[in-house]
Amino acid sequence: MSTRKITYQHTIEYEVINTSGLFHPQNWALLSVGKIEDARRFVVVDANVDKHHGAAIRAYFDFHNMDARIVTFPGGEENKTLDQYLALAHELDLFPIHRRDEPIIAIGGGVLTDLVGFVAASHRRGVPYIKAPTTLMGYVDASIGIKTGFNFNGNKNRLGAFHAPQTVLLDKTLLRTLPRRHILNGVCEIIKLAVVCDAELFDMLELHGARCVVSHFQNGESDAILDRAISGMINELEPNLFEVELARKVDFGHTFSYGLETRHETNLLHGEAVLLDILLSTLIAHGRGLLTDHETERIFRLTSELGFALNASILDPSLLWSSLTERTYHRNGLQRVPMPRGIGGCVFINDIHEAEIESAVKILEDWMTKEYEIL
Repeated sequence: MSTRKITYQHTIEYEVINTSGLFHPQNWALLSVGKIEDARRFVVVDANVDKHHGAAIRAYFDFHNMDARIVTFPGGEENKTLDQYLALAHELDLFPIHRRDEPIIAIGGGVLTDLVGFVAASHRRGVPYIKAPTTLMGYVDASIGIKTGFNFNGNKNRLGAFHAPQTVLLDKTLLRTLPRRHILNGVCEIIKLAVVCDAELFDMLELHGARCVVSHFQNGESDAILDRAISGMINELEPNLFEVELARKVDFGHTFSYGLETRHETNLLHGEAVLLDILLSTLIAHGRGLLTDHETERIFRLTSELGFALNASILDPSLLWSSLTERTYHRNGLQRVPMPRGIGGCVFINDIHEAEIESAVKILEDWMTKEYEIL
């Protein structure tokens, strides 16, 4: 028997660019990669974004004499499916693009950019694409990494791939038309980073978070919060883009939320599930002496001040335990649950038991129904 070893190295490189007026004809960001003359673009746009910006998007490509096939996508977690993937793949196959210099463009929230990213990853075994997030969730979280995919067989993101975009284009003015609930949805991912990675970011949320929510992150303080959150996300993802290391701080809030989202997909947003997970994890961490009374109170107070509307009725300890069990498979046999150690610090634990979850659920339910203070 003979053995030959094959080694190949591939550099992953993409830019995250802040811009404004993304669909203004004089803004070249959407055309900053790929060929321009006699070129085509396959563009997928969230249906809600199309209502607000569809005319400007079409005028943009007309102005640049670009042959653009613009496809609208219904958005929402319930549409992150195999059927929608196949529908987009079919549309793309009817509009052939060059394999290397005519990138697909995804304009929408995290569901859309994840799904379009997988279309790009699998079409001709990989074509380039650009992400232009239009939700706060996409802006600070989903668009920054290289994970793509869709939900399958009752499981979130079960089918997917790692496929880096060529460029991520961030235009915070697109957040103006978001419903308040979707602004708060994205704030949950900022809270996640603040609690386990960045105490200064947590301070900023305490001081300015409520005003940023009211202004849809258009006020003066919002830039510092957004930039710090995105920098924090990049710092955590860049050394581990392909998740070789399975103990990841950015998985904070993404253990128990998995089961909540799966069961309540149609009426629970991703960030809302993450926030419930954050609060449960905070209580478990407090019970283990990882958080002081004061630190725990700060986390809960911030949640109240930002104005979240949480639903206690969906907190089922057996569901949460099943979610932890499923995540243990995903994390290769260990729980690897990120937990705050003080605000801004993080540890990973592997021995959460059902009684801890039940106790945390009871305390959280009582707090959410305002029966008594958290501590």
